[in-house]
Amino acid sequence: MSRVREDYLATARSAAGLLREPAVAAAWDGPSALAEFRVSGLAGHLAYQVLALPPILAGPEAREETISLLEHYGRAQWNGAPVDDEFNVRIRDGGEEVAAEGPAAMAARVDQVIEELAARLPAVAADRPVRIPLWGPWSLTLEDLLVTRMMELAVHSDDLAVSVGIPAPPLPLGAVDAVVVLLSRLAVRRHGPTNVLRALSRAERAPALINAI
Repeated sequence: MSRVREDYLATARSAAGLLREPAVAAAWDGPSALAEFRVSGLAGHLAYQVLALPPILAGPEAREETISLLEHYGRAQWNGAPVDDEFNVRIRDGGEEVAAEGPAAMAARVDQVIEELAARLPAVAADRPVRIPLWGPWSLTLEDLLVTRMMELAVHSDDLAVSVGIPAPPLPLGAVDAVVVLLSRLAVRRHGPTNVLRALSRAERAPALINAI
């Protein structure tokens, strides 16, 4: 199995452990650290980064244009959209739909799907075109898709942990590397290389904002 797939599965298992935390169930109906997200919806959105994979792999091979990771984020409708944008509303509603079965049942389903993916992913070609239904009319290779899901798992695991007052779960080093590289490239595209270099090395000259997405 490739390093990307191993790192994705390890990141998914880290997120699954967070979903089983009693603090998540205790705060289920309360607000999260993200605007307009309840803890339940945020947990559901986190779980979706795992649960979305089996239907994608079970469907026919995507026929749309296959593009690069950076081009994907350049086209993504949600990137930079306000919290009340229709696309962001759909994301929040989707998280609540996933969470509707309750914290224990959802966490158990995530655990089950991770083990299914561990058995299934090694047999899928790395360059197989795949897409998520909410995206526009384009595809990514499987391994690029897994990098996007690792980023979502890493970022939203921190969001969920902060929301319920517990430490963010540890992430595998390979996933940290992949996510930091992706976010750094997106930040360079948004803010320019000099500003990103200053943010990383010269706090006295760094811009106040250096977000990637």
